[in-house]
Amino acid sequence: MIDFYLNGQRQQCADIPPDTSILELLRTHLGHTGTKEGCASGDCGACTVAIGEPDAQGQLIYHNANSCITPAHQLHGCHLVTVEGLSRGDALHPAQSAMVECHGSQCGFCTPGIVMSLFTLFEQQRHTPSPLTQERLEEALGGNLCRCTGYRPIRDAALTMGRQPDTHPLWADDPGLADNVTELRHAPTEVTSSTGHFAAPNDLAGLRELKQQRPNARLVAGATDLWLETTQQLNPLKDLVDVRHVAELNAIEETTDGWWIGAAVTFSRLDPLLASHYPAFHHLMHRFASSQIRNRATMGGNIANASPIGDTPPVLLALDAQVRLDGPGGERTLPLSDFFLDYKKTALAADEFIRDIYLPRPSADHNLKVWKLSKRREDDISAVLGAFAWRLDNGRLRDVRLAFGGMAAIPRRAYKAEIALEGQAVTESAFSAARIALDEEFSPMSDVRGSSDYRRLAAGNLLERLRLMITSESTSSPDNTGAEVALDAYAH
Repeated sequence: MIDFYLNGQRQQCADIPPDTSILELLRTHLGHTGTKEGCASGDCGACTVAIGEPDAQGQLIYHNANSCITPAHQLHGCHLVTVEGLSRGDALHPAQSAMVECHGSQCGFCTPGIVMSLFTLFEQQRHTPSPLTQERLEEALGGNLCRCTGYRPIRDAALTMGRQPDTHPLWADDPGLADNVTELRHAPTEVTSSTGHFAAPNDLAGLRELKQQRPNARLVAGATDLWLETTQQLNPLKDLVDVRHVAELNAIEETTDGWWIGAAVTFSRLDPLLASHYPAFHHLMHRFASSQIRNRATMGGNIANASPIGDTPPVLLALDAQVRLDGPGGERTLPLSDFFLDYKKTALAADEFIRDIYLPRPSADHNLKVWKLSKRREDDISAVLGAFAWRLDNGRLRDVRLAFGGMAAIPRRAYKAEIALEGQAVTESAFSAARIALDEEFSPMSDVRGSSDYRRLAAGNLLERLRLMITSESTSSPDNTGAEVALDAYAH
């Protein structure tokens, strides 16, 4: 039974297959067809909906999500808002009226998703008012790819919806809605039926027990990659364990030397920590998929996926991150560099799961730079991603860590290139030796995102870019402005 609220009305859906998406539930089971399917892979944003979940104070906080790749069972104890639930009779919601007034509406496939992204932005502004900068607009709308009317009308709608008549939906008048939604979250969510099995344990003990009983069950958190198995490959997912409610996997524990980040913590929740302590990592998050994905995706999932082109593993490798595994046999901790074994193969045993990831606290003289190369600036997968960490000690490089994605079957550190740079001054000869070592230790594959030759050349050029940047920043010449030699905002 999926027990949730849809546009203010309680819904109880029984015997729903585990691999049903929110989009399929809406259109096929509930007859709500305003939400459209575009790509069925979380790229286009046509299927965007808003999901409200109670915060610590019991207030419903809304985030946008791609309904095509979000499991319907994860709606249990939530308030789902779709494009049908925004207007008040014939009076449009500010997000809708602004789109009409600014001529931003376009075909019926993409407009509902754009409106829902604007709705969540409107809700964020209502709770925490702040300037709508270009960066915030890109963050809010970067996951809605269709722009038939051009960018400006939609941007104008975002900027002016706060000046529209404050028409709120009828469900927003219900003072008991948040409490009613919260009450549903206390109910058990384990369903076994003719269509499969879905379970959502609340604590570590429950998850361990389920892994012992069902070692072949697939773990799901954000589902931003797992769900493509059913939407793109048409493979059934009949035995799922949802880890999003496991308290221990949702914790961020600060220690003297760093942070333990629960495997189910979303990237959106991580944003303040990364902004404060790892600005280069935080910068990468603006190019990590879309807000719809970051609201659901987790660092644990990005690691467990073991993709050679995942964005976060190279950065974590450069930061000497550790990963703690858990299961019925107890817990164990290992360096992240020992976790990836081969393409899509990891050190996880069949009954184990990732509990959390350890990020060491950076020292005052620690440096980190991350550059991502992709065909599209926003919402795209890397062709090559380089993450570089180092210290400068009397002009010499120390604690050098060079990690790459897209250069091997796994995310990997460039150990030979690191050795070539460790203890060396920042000179052309030292970096030339590092590029030669890099070229010798990687043999990347060719695919639609780039040829092997391109990737080798690009990775070497990123090392040269690093040298030029360090040289520029350390030069005491009055001609040095401190600006990077290459654009830092985005690596095209």
